[in-house]
Amino acid sequence: MKRLLQKYSKVIWCLRNFIPMLLFPVVNFYLFEFYISNPWENMKVPIQFLNIYLFELLMLLFFFLFGRLKWSLRLQSIFFMVVGLANYYVLSFRSAPIMPWDLFSIGTALSVADNFKYTLEKKTIFVLLGFVVLIILEGIPNLRLKAEDKWKKPMIGVRIAGVLIFTGLLCSFTQMLHQESTIRKYGMYDKLFTPTVISKRDGTAVGFLMELQYISVDKPDNYSASMAEQILEPFQNQNTTADKKPNIIVIMNEAFSDLSVLGDFETNEDYMPFLRSLMQEGTPNTISGYLNVSVLGGNTANTEFEFLTGNTMAFLPQGSIPYQQYIKKELPSLASHLKSLGYQTIAMHPYNSTGWDRNKVYPLLGFDESYFIRDYKNPEKIRKYVSDKACYDKIIALYEEKEKNTPFFVFNVTMQNHSSYTDDFDNFHPEIIVDNSNSKALNNYLSLIKISDEAIEGLVNYFSFADEDTMIIFFGDHQPTNSVVSNIWKLNGKNGSNLSMEDEAKRYKVPYFIWANFDIASQSHAETSANYLSAKLLEACGLPQYDYTAYLLKLSEKYPILTSLRAENAKGESTEVKTIMGELNNYAIVQYHRLFQKH
Repeated sequence: MKRLLQKYSKVIWCLRNFIPMLLFPVVNFYLFEFYISNPWENMKVPIQFLNIYLFELLMLLFFFLFGRLKWSLRLQSIFFMVVGLANYYVLSFRSAPIMPWDLFSIGTALSVADNFKYTLEKKTIFVLLGFVVLIILEGIPNLRLKAEDKWKKPMIGVRIAGVLIFTGLLCSFTQMLHQESTIRKYGMYDKLFTPTVISKRDGTAVGFLMELQYISVDKPDNYSASMAEQILEPFQNQNTTADKKPNIIVIMNEAFSDLSVLGDFETNEDYMPFLRSLMQEGTPNTISGYLNVSVLGGNTANTEFEFLTGNTMAFLPQGSIPYQQYIKKELPSLASHLKSLGYQTIAMHPYNSTGWDRNKVYPLLGFDESYFIRDYKNPEKIRKYVSDKACYDKIIALYEEKEKNTPFFVFNVTMQNHSSYTDDFDNFHPEIIVDNSNSKALNNYLSLIKISDEAIEGLVNYFSFADEDTMIIFFGDHQPTNSVVSNIWKLNGKNGSNLSMEDEAKRYKVPYFIWANFDIASQSHAETSANYLSAKLLEACGLPQYDYTAYLLKLSEKYPILTSLRAENAKGESTEVKTIMGELNNYAIVQYHRLFQKH
């Protein structure tokens, strides 16, 4: 009888420990995925097993690290409960999940965190309750790796060996995910320009590990410093004199876009009448069209990077932030070039100076002066943010204070239209209403665009009568998140989860114009991308190019659009960048040299 009881107690002990060890990480995985999608609908079964294997590895690593099964299971659940909730909010705010490069952006994220509205869907509440129940059940196991004297008995050696073994397995698993053969074998999704789809089809955790391979930038094929110089040699010795040097004012407007590119919808009144008037064919002294950018719903600094430097995100890891990761020394830019021509160079942004490390980056790009939120005295605000009009008033004040006939270059990043778009404010009264839609976010967003349209009209009108030649360049940094535009898709019978490549490309289009109070050649429907815009600005001004912008102008004749999403050739044919990397390799070589090698 005693032997039977001992045998029975061993069976109970095994059930109490090994079943939770096997099953609870599986439950953890499915709860983690249900934050953003249903893995049974979006993920192939073999890929689900890949994710489960990862969760089992992590549980065993925690077990050997902490020595108690109960706490290894609980720590894993608490970790994924918190990370999953954070990912849920990040996805809702910017339409992209947490990626490895976001670890470099924690400071910037925290600086704007209190500007968002944190709500929970019913599904998310059930996921959180599921995690709570799981954490309670994980108190059942009692398996320990314990010795009376942990430093003298061999158990400490077993634990150290276990940690090393499972760390090694985890590293090997990550390396396996970076192999093309693994992608093909399991039918995994690897299109980096849609990280949300990667998370849904490959699993959030596995997708994150897959993207780790892009955290460092590899040298392009056939790269050498001499090759980079050889490519630019035909474009050197550009004319460095200019008959006239007009003032140049660049407005990169936060989240400004014309959502009509996504589909048809009607509003009670036009939300951007002035911009439409400028973009009409035949408007004097104006170049206009759509600018293709590389970001969506956030990561403003990457559009800045492409515009100011002429570099492209197409050759950098999806989701990376060059301002924070790569710019650690002086980098040639539009600002440094204009500075060499005798311009006063000014950067302006009415928010925190540390956002995207702008206070460190702007001097490295050649800006003499930088103005941030502390430099705006009692400015007008729309909602919580300094208004566009207040930004433009400060530009006008700087113009009136500057030394006469000394040209200045102002690069102004606005803040008025930053998300979120669902809160109510005493100083903001939405005027735009979309027919057949009850979306508060969409109505508020378009109402903000109308205010921006009125403000830029005021700036253009002022410089229409200015004594000095002045050029104004205006463009949006990106479109807003899916939470705003999903209603437009709905009105057009589309689903944001299953967009065509053409519809995906439309999500990265924003309007732009180049206007001057002096004679320039007019052009409408001049579609381009952010990396080419500074070269086209110099061309429109009649200012000398430098070797890199001259090279880009030539390249734009063959590929007028180049973003992290796609490339488009002169015939209007669109393709993924990786399919034509052979043709773009010279561009990649020069960019790598300027960004990482040249001193």
